[in-house]
Amino acid sequence: MTDTQPTQPLPDPAAQWVLSSSGEPRRRRRAWPWIVAIVVIAVLAAAAWFAGEWIARDLVSKTIRQQVITSLALPADQPIDVTIEGAVLPQLIGGRLDDVTVASDDVSLGQLTGDVSVHAQGIGLGDPPTARAATATVSLDAAQVQALLTSTAGGNTTISIDSLALAEPNVTAGTSLSVLGLPLPVALSLTPSAAEGQLVLTPASVQVAGAELSAADLRSRFGGVADTLLGGWNICVAKYLPVGLTLTSVAVQGDMLVAGLNVDPAIATDPALSAKGTCA
Repeated sequence: MTDTQPTQPLPDPAAQWVLSSSGEPRRRRRAWPWIVAIVVIAVLAAAAWFAGEWIARDLVSKTIRQQVITSLALPADQPIDVTIEGAVLPQLIGGRLDDVTVASDDVSLGQLTGDVSVHAQGIGLGDPPTARAATATVSLDAAQVQALLTSTAGGNTTISIDSLALAEPNVTAGTSLSVLGLPLPVALSLTPSAAEGQLVLTPASVQVAGAELSAADLRSRFGGVADTLLGGWNICVAKYLPVGLTLTSVAVQGDMLVAGLNVDPAIATDPALSAKGTCA
């Protein structure tokens, strides 16, 4: 039988096969430029937010500081620290500052000088501004307390305070009694409190020439002079403070006498509450 099909040559094993394509290969799009762009935009947005936050916080702090200086007639260069809790921009958008603390050392209010801190909550930014609640503290060191006692009779005009120290929980005052022309050193341990808006210093113990004596012993030995020592002090502080501030507590904390005050939220809008109080 004869094969009628033509014989084809075998492929050359050394030949290289190349698959042809009808067009150019499709280029893959790189993802990293998009990632970089997104990161850059995020960084710029964050920077803009923080820049805006810083500007807003600085502006609000300066405004509060100026209002405090104006309201209390403080020197223009009085150092005042303003602390605003939380992010300021969202609070400004919402029209309310949630929590603000204003503090300043050595604030002089007439003859009363001390470190003042005011804490206000829920401060509405409308016209007029409002506050949900506000409290304040005035902290006095020993020298400032002694100056306060010296500058006011406080219901006790016959005792001269020669020295004064603060040691929690009491105030210790040094004075003297004249007996038969001889001075006797007296140390009074006084417990501070607040009553009807007054600072009250009540004798807790009395030492005469180093010996601690009871009230009965004092009266039996020194007669009416003992009543002078036991009378203590009732100091009206209303004349140093705005009418909108009411003394609510007094205590020795460490080496400072700290007075707690309630602040009438309407003090920001009622001029009468910003005026100095009076003592009967």
